[in-house]
Amino acid sequence: MQNRVDNNMENKDQVNSPLNPIVQGSALPYDILNEQYQNAAYPETKLQIRGGGFGSDAAAHPSNPNQFYALTDRGPNSDFKGSLGEGKQFLVPNYSPKIGLFEVEADGQIRKVKEIVLKDKNGVPVSGLPNPKAFGGTNEIPYDVSGEPMTVNPNQPYDPETNPVKTDLNGLDPEGLAALDDGSFWISDEYGPHLVHYDAQGVEIGRINPFAEDSRNSLIINGQRLLLPQEFAKRRANRGMESLTITPDQSTLVGILESSMDNPDKSGRLSTLTRMVMINLKNGVIKQYLCRLDEKEHVNSAIAALSEHEFYVAEHDREFPLQQPTAKKFIYKLDISQATDINNIEALLEHSDDQRLRYDSELGLLIDEQTLEQWIAQDERHWDTLEELGIHPVQKTLAVDILQAIEYPHDKLEGIWLRQDGSIGLLNDDDFAMNDSDKGVEHKYLDAQKTIIDGNRLYVVQPKV
Repeated sequence: MQNRVDNNMENKDQVNSPLNPIVQGSALPYDILNEQYQNAAYPETKLQIRGGGFGSDAAAHPSNPNQFYALTDRGPNSDFKGSLGEGKQFLVPNYSPKIGLFEVEADGQIRKVKEIVLKDKNGVPVSGLPNPKAFGGTNEIPYDVSGEPMTVNPNQPYDPETNPVKTDLNGLDPEGLAALDDGSFWISDEYGPHLVHYDAQGVEIGRINPFAEDSRNSLIINGQRLLLPQEFAKRRANRGMESLTITPDQSTLVGILESSMDNPDKSGRLSTLTRMVMINLKNGVIKQYLCRLDEKEHVNSAIAALSEHEFYVAEHDREFPLQQPTAKKFIYKLDISQATDINNIEALLEHSDDQRLRYDSELGLLIDEQTLEQWIAQDERHWDTLEELGIHPVQKTLAVDILQAIEYPHDKLEGIWLRQDGSIGLLNDDDFAMNDSDKGVEHKYLDAQKTIIDGNRLYVVQPKV
């Protein structure tokens, strides 16, 4: 505990320092991880895999108003179909996800202060490889740089019995970040989904996921071992707990799933329904609310808490504005004060005389024997029927239309830094400046002509609500 307090105290003199201005679109620094592969877009050049990737999420430093934390995901990877089917090619297989601490300097430029590598309970750096199926694996086959399946024994050929595909129990695909006042961090990921508590040095000190048999779920409050709702294990591959924050009083973690879940199967992903979870770290109460996307193709990608009931949330369509003029990037203010906690099943069923409602321990609340995802996917008007049943979703108000407010050329909007002056810092995810295409792996280009390479940049907007 002492080192966590010390980490916070190093910046105690900065609490009252002036807030430095941000140069719009200021670049985050990066190093080079690898430069040995061909760039598929321009075969005569090399692919520069950059050690950026600090765009999966952002969070304000608890005391220094000019510093923010930013998070990487599982590392440089590309979609790949190999001998065992669909999966991911890990181009830097020994990559460990990390948190970066960045500072806005007086001239508005960005300086990287330090990196914190994420580690397991024994202090060993974690990988970005998929989990075993029982603890969050979604059958994403990992392939190496040569396109061969990554196996338990890399010196022997693949065999389903004697040399199976390699997984990592502690592997993480980080997407959401909350920085606490004591210097520790909570991170959410796309595999389990897992919520993992790390100390200031990045060593795991606690975990919450939907798997009751996982002994790492050791957070016990008031005699209760905390678990995520079991239905959260049905999140889609690569569409897990994309967003995470903590309320200003440091009492409650708040996360949102990126997209509609595969609940009970892929039919669920055709809905506009996503789910928010709130975990009170003081009394152990877990609440769950329903959120509505503008379009089923949209994603929730970042969240920042304004209070115990109001939040800024990023929603976007993953389109490149320079390639798609109708691209959409928004910041909404969400208000849960009038929303229905669907985790409080007893109260929900007690106050409803509708016999169509039923609870299933694996699938959650059902209506007409369908999951909520299935039911909404069947008919968008069912949102109105939910209201009639006394199930009220989170209220949603547009705070910023990003593409109307600033020039934002990126496809992904995944980091929200809530600044002390009420403005919002925005970070894009550059995917380590690489992307996959029909021809192979190439740089991630913002424009259709493939001349502008994506990179992590910081922007600032002023919300209207």
